[in-house]
Amino acid sequence: MGDMRNLLKMLMVAVFVGWMFIWVMVSTDLFKKQMDSQMAKYFNTTYFGPQGINLVLLTVPMMFIAVLSCLYLHIQKKPTQTQSKSKIKGRMGRVMMVMNPLGIVTVTEFTFSLLFVALLTWALGNYLYLSYYVSLHNHDNAKIWQAKFRAFGLRIGYVGHYCWAFLFFPVTRASTILPLVGLTSESSIKYHIRLGHISNFLFLAHTVIFLIYWAMTNQLMETFAWNPTYVPNLAGAIAMVIGIVMWVTSFPYYRRKKFEIFFYTHHLYVLYIVFYMIHVGDSWLCMILPNMFLFFIDRYLRFLQSTKRSRLVSVRILPSDNLELTFAKTPGLQYTPTSILFLHVPSISKLQWHPFTITSNSNLEKDTLSVVIRRQGSWTQKLYTHISSSIDSLEVSTEGPYGPNSLDLRHDSLILVSGGSGVTPFISVIRELIFQTQNQSTKIPDVLLVCAFKHYHDLAFLDLIFPPDISVSDISRLNLRIEAYITQEDKKPEAADDQRLLQTKWFKPQPLDTPISPVLGPNNILWLGVVILSSFVMFLLLIVIVTRYYIYPVDHNTGSIYNFSYRVLWDMFLGCVCIFISSSAVFLWRKKVNKEGDKESKKQVQSVDFQTPMSSPGSWFCRHERELESVPYQSIVQATSVHFGSKPNLKKILFEAEGSEDVGVMVCGPRKMRHEVARICSSGLAKNLHFEAISFNW
Repeated sequence: MGDMRNLLKMLMVAVFVGWMFIWVMVSTDLFKKQMDSQMAKYFNTTYFGPQGINLVLLTVPMMFIAVLSCLYLHIQKKPTQTQSKSKIKGRMGRVMMVMNPLGIVTVTEFTFSLLFVALLTWALGNYLYLSYYVSLHNHDNAKIWQAKFRAFGLRIGYVGHYCWAFLFFPVTRASTILPLVGLTSESSIKYHIRLGHISNFLFLAHTVIFLIYWAMTNQLMETFAWNPTYVPNLAGAIAMVIGIVMWVTSFPYYRRKKFEIFFYTHHLYVLYIVFYMIHVGDSWLCMILPNMFLFFIDRYLRFLQSTKRSRLVSVRILPSDNLELTFAKTPGLQYTPTSILFLHVPSISKLQWHPFTITSNSNLEKDTLSVVIRRQGSWTQKLYTHISSSIDSLEVSTEGPYGPNSLDLRHDSLILVSGGSGVTPFISVIRELIFQTQNQSTKIPDVLLVCAFKHYHDLAFLDLIFPPDISVSDISRLNLRIEAYITQEDKKPEAADDQRLLQTKWFKPQPLDTPISPVLGPNNILWLGVVILSSFVMFLLLIVIVTRYYIYPVDHNTGSIYNFSYRVLWDMFLGCVCIFISSSAVFLWRKKVNKEGDKESKKQVQSVDFQTPMSSPGSWFCRHERELESVPYQSIVQATSVHFGSKPNLKKILFEAEGSEDVGVMVCGPRKMRHEVARICSSGLAKNLHFEAISFNW
């Protein structure tokens, strides 16, 4: 298996390098005059039409990689304890710089960003050279400087198109491409945001320059032109209007303070894509098709999963007024620590989906899955009010889980730094370590959890560290120490405020409720490969049939030119049809196979027994003289030091870990905290610190 994996890896690298070479060459004079003209007679045939070259050179290679990656990820071995420390360090990597607005930048990120900027600069330089010194188009008999001004605007638009070749990779949640470079959709959202900013800026410049040019040459009505045999300007103008609306409402102010506006306007992306594709045509569509094709496969599969109602078993209402929701799941559903689950509650919002951290562990809790929800926004406030009422059932749909392909915890010691609800992903990390203690040959790292909370009652998060049915023997090998900091209170609340109850609310099963089951993502990676391969091959075959037997006769037998816009509409329509047919067929087949497992899981869920009673005091809100009923929870209290009225001295805490040869540092919390930890780890003063940040800024 190791040889096969290495062979696949080398093959994918070779194809990717060739793909990038084409992107480097496509803007050059050499490509236009020699390579393009020579390849046209082989690829721009009666079967593919003028899109043939881009389809073969820029679409097929990346789709080939997407299929191979499914096989590669399927046979990829989990990390073993015998692997060298050098491999461990390579996985987590070192931070190169921490600066706004870029945030935390690793050496790998900086290198790829620099290469991408170089590609855009190279492309713009080559395109301008072609326009200014090789062939300056001046069909309007404008002045030379005006023609060059128009050419600059045209080429700016070309460069913006390069960004769209990568724009949708980061938002493909069940991506087969991102895990190849150690990324998840959650961690790479920032690249989607940056690519969106760059492309929209370039497209806006492209639009403004053309408007100025048309105004100077008395052709302003060209804005509304829809040429049947060439680029329809009106389609581009409509796309730009939609793009500006999406762009403005995607800035941090709207994303964080007016989320609903951002959420609803961003769903205009379908119209944006349609009009943009009509504007650029089928040949240019093929340049960016791979990332869009994979995105829409992922999006449709997510839709199929979200149509099912998930079985909500219980809700624990913490003394801090936060919620832990527990769902039934099939035993075959596996996910890694720090994964997230998207929730949709129709009674609160018909359209909104929100991501929440999974705190359970699929190895320890085979039949249930839990997420923690902090009450801090309008949607979560409505959910809390709804659950706190007298309801005994709740309709919930789920999507996911999504998370890293693997998580390497092989360190001598592990320091987990969190702020507020940032502690929740580390609950799943600690539970994974508890599972690993069952293997006596596995070395378990010493764990230091540093958590900062605003209020004393937020300590209730720590009651979730251990699963409800944990035993003393399960945690005997786990060396856990907790340093908790209460930043906005100077002392423990008085006894009158010390009796907050942890409540558990059970929900009745409904006929349409089903356990959360694996979809065609990380849990069925080979089947996802089948969907990608079959849908793309079907797409190619249908393109051949439509081009050869419908479009070609119009072009060559009637003496007219087939409509420019219709060509790209055919591509989009056939792509959607192929994705729909292939994804639906495989999904329904897998649903039929999993049906028996779902029935068995439903039976098991009925007998799930939690130790938490209907209403009980949390570990942190018991009188000191009262003996805790649960010994494991008592061990949490004993392992915890609570500091009032202060923030953690992160530099001191991290540097005190110098005694260990290999220290893994993970941080999840406010941006300022993440940046501070990153700066400490990248300072070079402690060579043994290996940093990884977890961020859920959507």
